[in-house]
Amino acid sequence: MTNHIHLLVTPPDEVAGSDMMYEVGRRYVPYFNSRHGRTGTLWEGRFRSCLVESREYVLNSYRYIERNPVRAGMVQDASAFPWSSHAGNTGCREDPLLLEHAEFTALAENSLERRRAYREFSAPTDTVEFLGAIRDATNTGVPLVSDSLKHRLASKGVRVERGKPGPRPRPADVASADLHV
Repeated sequence: MTNHIHLLVTPPDEVAGSDMMYEVGRRYVPYFNSRHGRTGTLWEGRFRSCLVESREYVLNSYRYIERNPVRAGMVQDASAFPWSSHAGNTGCREDPLLLEHAEFTALAENSLERRRAYREFSAPTDTVEFLGAIRDATNTGVPLVSDSLKHRLASKGVRVERGKPGPRPRPADVASADLHV
């Protein structure tokens, strides 16, 4: 996109996504600044992300990301955008940087059928509900997951719903421990 990028990554552990973005900032930004004779930050703010789970959400996230240039009026067809994975996923061109996600691989037995199935899947536009859900999840950091996983995550203390803006209240036991120091 002209002012942001979308990535769908499957990190090997909980911190790998953040570590990757840290390294992009640490390595790419100085390179870019040097190449273009500029200084300072390259991005306006921190990256935003959300946990995505299940076949439905992963494949819909693919479609959301790949159709973003179409929704923005930059291209008529998602495969026409040079920085999109759509052409690689549908077989319009080979993309050596693109690795198939397990959910994408599960679409069909062989590559030709898989690409055809993905073309059919990615043709319809996203629903208004999904567009709202993925934007809300990404902007707030809440997971884009099934209700059953939300309940499991919530039971472990993970924030799964949009919260009230501002600083989070401190737990009572931490606040009272500070008073006795």
